Amino acid sequence: MVAMQLKLTFLGAAQNVTGSRYLLDTGGTRVLVDCGLFQEREFRSRNWEPFAVPPRSIDAVLLTHALLDHCGLLPKLVREGFQGNIYCTRATSDITRIMLLDAGRLQEEDAEFKKKRPRCEGRRGPYPEIPLYTVEDAEASFPFFSHTLGYEETVKIGDGLEASFHDAGHVLGSSMIKVTARQGGGERTILFSGDVGRWGIPILRNPSLFTKADYVIVESTYGDRLHGDTEDIAGSLAEIINSTCGAGGNVVIPSFALERAQELLYHLNQLLIGGRIPHLLVFLDSPMAINITEVFAAHPELYDREMTRLMRRNSSPFDFPSLKMVNTADDSKAINRIRGTAIIIAGSGMCTGGRIKHHLVTNISRPESTILFVGYQARGTLGRHIVDGAEEVRILGQVHPVRARIDQLNGFSAHADRDELMKWLSALEEAPKRLFVAHGESEAANSFSDLVKDKMGWKVSVPVYQ
Repeated sequence: MVAMQLKLTFLGAAQNVTGSRYLLDTGGTRVLVDCGLFQEREFRSRNWEPFAVPPRSIDAVLLTHALLDHCGLLPKLVREGFQGNIYCTRATSDITRIMLLDAGRLQEEDAEFKKKRPRCEGRRGPYPEIPLYTVEDAEASFPFFSHTLGYEETVKIGDGLEASFHDAGHVLGSSMIKVTARQGGGERTILFSGDVGRWGIPILRNPSLFTKADYVIVESTYGDRLHGDTEDIAGSLAEIINSTCGAGGNVVIPSFALERAQELLYHLNQLLIGGRIPHLLVFLDSPMAINITEVFAAHPELYDREMTRLMRRNSSPFDFPSLKMVNTADDSKAINRIRGTAIIIAGSGMCTGGRIKHHLVTNISRPESTILFVGYQARGTLGRHIVDGAEEVRILGQVHPVRARIDQLNGFSAHADRDELMKWLSALEEAPKRLFVAHGESEAANSFSDLVKDKMGWKVSVPVYQ
């Protein structure tokens, strides 16, 4: 019997949270699982580096979901020679197109800003004054999304290699991917967790569980901590809104356009129906989030039972009376002229770009306003600096003192926490040959690795960037 050749290389999300990219090489077939952007400031230069192998030599990309730290480098991969297929679920394909077009536009705008900034400030930025990729590059990647799948469907990739997609419960269309390799009469299964979702959160179904795998790659974003009780989210959100309303300020919520924005709308709709908050104007100030919300409406087959029930009762969280969808830049600017309290949901979720920066400029120095974070803030991002207690921050080239109330609700996270990750792993009826703990900052990944070794006695590795 010929020995099976499997080589797994961690090209991102290795002791950091973003840049998810794993290369599986069987000797005859090369598959890339995810192709994401590095978003932490200290790692962004990696986006500009050549790919570890020629993109033309990669047979397929298996995409877990549509967040940029998992899909955001696909236009660069295609531009540099990739000619295979990108496999993902139908909802992921729909959302990824929206995300990549927006990312290409932001890359172009950032490049233009960098060209002007050194001249006016007398210094140069750390990255080239050209876009990492353009809107045109993003559009050029779309034909490669011709092979979409439903959950539990299997696709063959090359000789002796197949993959199946399973509901991750993380964001709409998100997947865990099981890859089966067969060579010389032998068989190995490699399970990629993607981002593991949570049990009992709104809109989506619970994460899929597995009973067996030879090798497992698990995320560890929150591998060293626990979230708050999801049942307290509504109460905490209501308290923050009511308190800020009493002070006469705005509630400004940096939010990811995918899943977090829709989950926020779900909770706000429920609070309004229950009379637990006043009927304030709620602005969804993100064209991308608006477009993604339309994708949510187009995929009711992915909803959980409660969301399905709400839609049948015509109580959609995506269409309540005080909700205002903000598409144009002029309408976005007009929000800041409104007197009284408003709830403003805008991207980006880590405050690295987008319209949220303009709302922060208007509100971050107002003691009566609240900046509410409802998602993970990666190290080196503006959001992380604010959450960590910075007394002043630089936004759009100017320094602003932080006087607003700063709050964070971790219960909103779409990532499993430490105990939920253990719950997911515990479904395996026997130990895998090796567990790889990825997609977490070094402290979180190593803490979770130690926990699994101690509690389960498994062989565990924490990969490094290669």
